[in-house]
Amino acid sequence: GGIIYENQEGTLDDFMENGLLSLAIAYPKFYKMDRLSKLGFLAMEVLAKDGRLMERYSPLQVALVLSNAHASLDTDLNYFQTTKTMASPALFVYTLTNIVTGELCIRHGIKGENAFFVFPQFDAVQLCDYVEMVMASEKTHACVAGWVDVIGDQHDVFLYLVEKQKDKN
Repeated sequence: GGIIYENQEGTLDDFMENGLLSLAIAYPKFYKMDRLSKLGFLAMEVLAKDGRLMERYSPLQVALVLSNAHASLDTDLNYFQTTKTMASPALFVYTLTNIVTGELCIRHGIKGENAFFVFPQFDAVQLCDYVEMVMASEKTHACVAGWVDVIGDQHDVFLYLVEKQKDKN
C-alpha cells in the first residue's frame, strides 16, 4: 500500500545495492549475483516480507514461475566482454536465464516446480494459464510468478503470489 524504497538518482546497480540496504537484509551472496538475479531477489524479498510464505507451506508445496524478454542477455554481454581478456567463471554461471529462479529457490527454500519463460513482452495470459496448470497439482499450494527483465539500464520487475488457501491478506 505504500512505497518501500525510492531512489531516482544513480544507476540500476546503485538502486539495487541501496535497496538491499534499505530492506536491512544481510545476504553476502547478493553481491556475487548478476543484475537479473539481484532484481528478482529484491522483488521476492518485498513480496515475501512479513508474509511468512515458507512458514505456511512445505518447500515442495511452493512453485516459482518467471518470465522476461531478454533472457540472460545482459549478463551474456558482460561475459562476452570478459572473454577478450580473461573469461570470468563467476559471470559464466549467470549466463543461464533460470539462474534467477535458482537463487530465489535457494534463498527461500522453494523446492516445488519452477520454470522460466522468455516472451517478446509480458504475456499475462500465457503466464496465468501456466500458473493455473501448476496450481492444479495437488502438491502445489502456492506459486510466486511474474516478470523480471534487465538489459543495460532498462529494467522491469513484477511478481505476485497465488495461493489455494485464502489468507487474511
